[in-house]
Amino acid sequence: MQLFEQNNSSYSFEIFSTSHLVMVALFLFGCFFLYFVRHRLAGHKTIMRVIFLLLLLFLEGSYHYWLWIGGEWDVSFALPLHLCSISVLLCMLLLILQKRLLFQLTYYIGIAGATMAILTPELFFGYPHFRYFQFFLIHIIIVWTALLYIFSFKFSPTSKGVVTAFISLNIFASVAAVINYVTGGNYMFLSNKPATGSVLDFFGPYPYYILVLECVALLLFVLMYLPFKSRRKDPLKKRKTIS
Repeated sequence: MQLFEQNNSSYSFEIFSTSHLVMVALFLFGCFFLYFVRHRLAGHKTIMRVIFLLLLLFLEGSYHYWLWIGGEWDVSFALPLHLCSISVLLCMLLLILQKRLLFQLTYYIGIAGATMAILTPELFFGYPHFRYFQFFLIHIIIVWTALLYIFSFKFSPTSKGVVTAFISLNIFASVAAVINYVTGGNYMFLSNKPATGSVLDFFGPYPYYILVLECVALLLFVLMYLPFKSRRKDPLKKRKTIS
């Protein structure tokens, strides 16, 4: 079927096109929806965790299956070492294990990376191709997972989480850099910039854009923490067990 073909000539993607803006609108609508129904969702924690986990498993699994049956799966780009692939794993672990550390990483790394991917996607397949839906939906659910934990599960990002997330990000990047060297890949865009336009185009040439990206990531993490700084007590410290 053409909707699952590996050649994107029939369904090319154009940034800020109608199909792109529709997904951005869906993303924003879902964020507001999670906030306005937060109290109702708080009474259905288990079912929400199961739903989000199954969606992530299906979307990630179907992507790898699509690559595999098309003969396109390769270690140079299909390992879970892209920032959003790492975020998917963090989300799934958070939904299963309910650990505070995983929430901090999901919030800072997941939201920052996934939001960037939604707004400036490195995507070669447009509507209505399978990859178009898979790409946007999995990135959207990464952000929604973090917001679900904030709005309904009463988790809060912490200043310690900023430091932990930044250190973890650099650890992930170090691993990705080694794998890039071995496989010739471009995990986390450490070897070169995305083939499509992105904010990295404003960060200078290689390798200087990586240093700029480090500063931007830290700045984003700090800004993401500021809305929670004024809270006197951190709900995470009060929760010894999580239902």
